[in-house]
Amino acid sequence: MTGARAGSVKLDALLSEPDLGEVGRLARYLEDLGYDGLMVPEIKRDPFLPLALAAGPTERMALGTSVAVALPRNPIHLAQIGHDLQTVSGGRCILGLGSQVRAHIEQRFSAEWSRPAARIEELVRALRAIWRCWNDGVPLDFEGQFYRHVRMGEQFDPGPTGHGPPRVYLGAVGEKMTEVAGRVADGLFVHGIATERYLRQVTMPAVERGLAAAGRRRAEIEVCLVLFAITGDTDEEVADAREAVRRQIAFYGSTPAYRPVLEAHGWDPLQAELNRLSKLGRWDDMAALVPDEMVAALSLDTSVEDAGAVITRRFGDLADRVALYGPYRHRPGHWAGLIERLSPRVAVA
Repeated sequence: MTGARAGSVKLDALLSEPDLGEVGRLARYLEDLGYDGLMVPEIKRDPFLPLALAAGPTERMALGTSVAVALPRNPIHLAQIGHDLQTVSGGRCILGLGSQVRAHIEQRFSAEWSRPAARIEELVRALRAIWRCWNDGVPLDFEGQFYRHVRMGEQFDPGPTGHGPPRVYLGAVGEKMTEVAGRVADGLFVHGIATERYLRQVTMPAVERGLAAAGRRRAEIEVCLVLFAITGDTDEEVADAREAVRRQIAFYGSTPAYRPVLEAHGWDPLQAELNRLSKLGRWDDMAALVPDEMVAALSLDTSVEDAGAVITRRFGDLADRVALYGPYRHRPGHWAGLIERLSPRVAVA
């Protein structure tokens, strides 16, 4: 694993709504194009099953959740699915975890919300203790504030993966969670609502503080960006894509947890108004409030041919991996033309 290097950023495919009947074929197609990874967020489907289906037909791509919601799940549950995916993929699993926001944890998952940064840090340490037990035969003896794992009978021990434990990446926006990623994670998934200014002024300094506290180096963590991408084959398609991205930005901008990003640009009054309108279900009105300046700061609005140069210029010294997100209809492999521009070592089939 290496730190960011301009001109050598890995490109991942983001599979937001996987078709379980097609995911294996699609994964192989994307790998053949040269994508470095396949990332599945937890939105409308469980994020783990598509990765299991993608493991068999592929050989090289990293397979990761970006991200799975951690707090409603127990470390043993996450350890088992991560261990299994690491085994079946031959060591290519990235277990991406995130806290979600309080309303979802309490009202959608009916789970406890308390001290999310401290809880996730301990959860990661618990995962590593469980995996040491299974991979290295170390007796399981983990006791923390939130989790306690002190029993592992032989009948429940799956044994080594043969490839070591999965990599653990954390999704983060706020400084506390980002510092946790710097202390304990193998990677950081930066939410799509982050801007270049926020990354430089807030995110990366928080990563560095976390790394320093743990005596780690920048090369020991992989920074992964999700970028809104506004592209299309015609002017009409580009205009439709821009409005779809504007609506998605309005939705994310209404969430109080993402307010610090807007504050970095002086858009905090807009956040309060978006939040108010969201509670009234006035989604069209919300999108109309998002200015072009905000869309530009939060997205990649350029041709596919020029996108590689723009990504390298804006994020090449920050990011190790990039996944493009288009909340509109586009064909699989739409951004495959970026691969050679971002990662010259990969030959596109």
